[in-house]
Amino acid sequence: MANIVNLDKVSKHYAAGPIFDGVSLGVDETDRIGVVGLNGAGKSTLLKLILGTVEPDDGRVTRRRDTRVTALPQQITFAEGVTVQDVVLGTGWLDEGFATEHEWASDAGIRGILAGLGMPGLGLDAELRTMSGGERRRVALAALLIRTTDLLILDEPTNHLDVAGIAWLAEFLNNRRGALLVVTHDRWFLDAVCTRTWEVADATVRAYDGGYAAWTLARIERQRVESTLEARRQNLLRKEIAWLRRGPPARTSKPKFRIDAANALIADVPPVRETVSLQKMATARLGKDVYGLKDTTVTLGDRNLLKHVDWNVGPGDRIGLVGVNGAGKTTLLRLLAGVSKPTSGEVKIGKTVKTAFLSQELAELPGHLRVIEAVEEVAKRIVLGDKELSAGQVAEQFGFTDRRLWTPVKDLSGGERRRLQLLRLLAAEPNVLLLDEPTNDLDTDTLASLEDLLDSWPGTIVVASHDRYLMERVCDQVFALMGDGKVTHLPGGIDEFLTRVSSGVDVGGRLSAVSADMPTSAGGGSATTGGLSAGEARAGKKELSRLERAITKLDQREEKLHAQLAEHATDYAKITELQAELNAVVAEKESTEEQWLALAEQLGG
Repeated sequence: MANIVNLDKVSKHYAAGPIFDGVSLGVDETDRIGVVGLNGAGKSTLLKLILGTVEPDDGRVTRRRDTRVTALPQQITFAEGVTVQDVVLGTGWLDEGFATEHEWASDAGIRGILAGLGMPGLGLDAELRTMSGGERRRVALAALLIRTTDLLILDEPTNHLDVAGIAWLAEFLNNRRGALLVVTHDRWFLDAVCTRTWEVADATVRAYDGGYAAWTLARIERQRVESTLEARRQNLLRKEIAWLRRGPPARTSKPKFRIDAANALIADVPPVRETVSLQKMATARLGKDVYGLKDTTVTLGDRNLLKHVDWNVGPGDRIGLVGVNGAGKTTLLRLLAGVSKPTSGEVKIGKTVKTAFLSQELAELPGHLRVIEAVEEVAKRIVLGDKELSAGQVAEQFGFTDRRLWTPVKDLSGGERRRLQLLRLLAAEPNVLLLDEPTNDLDTDTLASLEDLLDSWPGTIVVASHDRYLMERVCDQVFALMGDGKVTHLPGGIDEFLTRVSSGVDVGGRLSAVSADMPTSAGGGSATTGGLSAGEARAGKKELSRLERAITKLDQREEKLHAQLAEHATDYAKITELQAELNAVVAEKESTEEQWLALAEQLGG
């Protein structure tokens, strides 16, 4: 496959220092690349370099002739009076018009895209100035998805999408032709969509095969080899691997030889959290009662967001709330926090409850203080589970290094202010956390640190989030607001929620028919055993076993060559000979693994 965009020794500097220094990369015409990195590392600058809206200081960015590139930036501005038709079908935002109103009405693909993004009822004449920021962003995303393009660049596309919308977008992008470059902090989305990962850090970009899980494993190995951040690797990232292996089956669907390697890597890793002991601690701190809704109704206009709801939250419960935008998740959290009152019924709050409520809005922060002072203003020593930490130690876990600890709060970025807001809430040592979209503006490293803290936190947690990875990691139970005024327990978690959406349940106005307009894969889908005779299946299984044995032998040979390289470290001629042999063994192993994967897919796994 040919590259459609190339970066050759690209450097970019700003007043604060270098963002990129001698970066060389290429985007293939079939690549689906996820871009990750800390806030401020240069992810958005990288996209702008590729788009050509920012020029490099040194090096060059080249694009294949006639390459069509479209992009969804984080900030979108529309002219006054622009309608949905202007943006999606015309040239009110993009340079290229798409279709007439007649074609709109008859094109199931366009209708499917709008429905999949959670806006099936929007009319052509609806003006964007009357819509929320989330609705305007979804209209812009729809305009990009209906057009054919060689490279689609998306900056945080899952913002303002609910869990079902994110799942639909992942499936759509997996069936789409052309290259994809996406910046997102949604780790489930990275795993579901991306086949490569670019990590932006230290003025360079490191490329890895696979999505978030593969990047996490590869990064740990790189840190081990480089002997850097060893303490953090042993504590935080080693625990992260345990989660990846113990997570949903889709995350571990790899060949047996890969599973064996992963099992060896995480041998004797402790469980992600000790649920029983945490619940005992929570009961001691909270008593028996936390929250109780009794015949509770909340009315907004002519809609019943909650309708005669009876629901209880107990000590140590770790609850995730799902549902489409507008179903009432924030309303429910505000009731529990005591911020708002029900239209009728009762909300009982336990006498020992000490609540910390993280809302979607950035709370007022003391801009005149420095970061460490803003934390110590709440508490100088913070108890998290069975650990007592200084304010500086906890701040470091939230990404505030020594230098950033003394930054004035007024100079922090949006993501840093969000981190500080959450940090100050935890410093107050609450026993109940109510989190409304806590992952907004947080990078993947900060999210992992947050999850690590919550693993050992002994209180009650109720979290509403579109971040599926966080929900599955932190929560033990999932409840859904299905648009019918009820709070419904889902024993099957988010998978059950998505199944209900796709099987005919009308969730807050989202039609289950959205999946009917899903485009089919250009490749025609995966082969199965449906076309194989019994004899062919037996022969295929024998070949599968042969390939596994060959891979095992190649693994052993590779390990022996690594040992020989270490043994002859000072013999340049011998190293050259061994390295050539090692390269040949690695290439043969990769080829054999590809054969294994293709045959396993043909045989149905």
